[in-house]
Amino acid sequence: MGSTSDLDVMKGAFEMLDKFGVGYEKKVLSAHRTPHALEEWIDGARERGITSFIAGAGGAAHLAGVVAAFTTLPVIAVPIMSKALRGLDSLLAMVQMPTGIPVATVAIDGAKNAALLAVEIMAVTDKGLQEKLREFREEQARKILETEI
Repeated sequence: MGSTSDLDVMKGAFEMLDKFGVGYEKKVLSAHRTPHALEEWIDGARERGITSFIAGAGGAAHLAGVVAAFTTLPVIAVPIMSKALRGLDSLLAMVQMPTGIPVATVAIDGAKNAALLAVEIMAVTDKGLQEKLREFREEQARKILETEI
């Protein structure tokens, strides 16, 4: 995440990854204030077993784009609600990536869905995660079908 102020939103991603038993690293690195440290951390990611990145940031929201510029691993952007434009500035910054540097983008404050997308990416080659995702979806459906109004 770009700053500690993004932590409350990004906790949703941590919770979802924990639910699926997926290991992860969490870091606060700024595209603007710590670009060299960000690049160093990304450079060794593949060797550490990282398969995708979830980048949460608000305001200018350049973090996901900068991460994508330094890697060919999938990058999932989480636009964080901002005071000035309620996260629309972050969302638009993230979805307007130039051709050749894609960034998948979820809803404003959508960290849980970012984690689910990362799990889906890993599940392409991981049968255990495929089964956990199937069970998760069935549980969601069950809860809806059991709802009485």
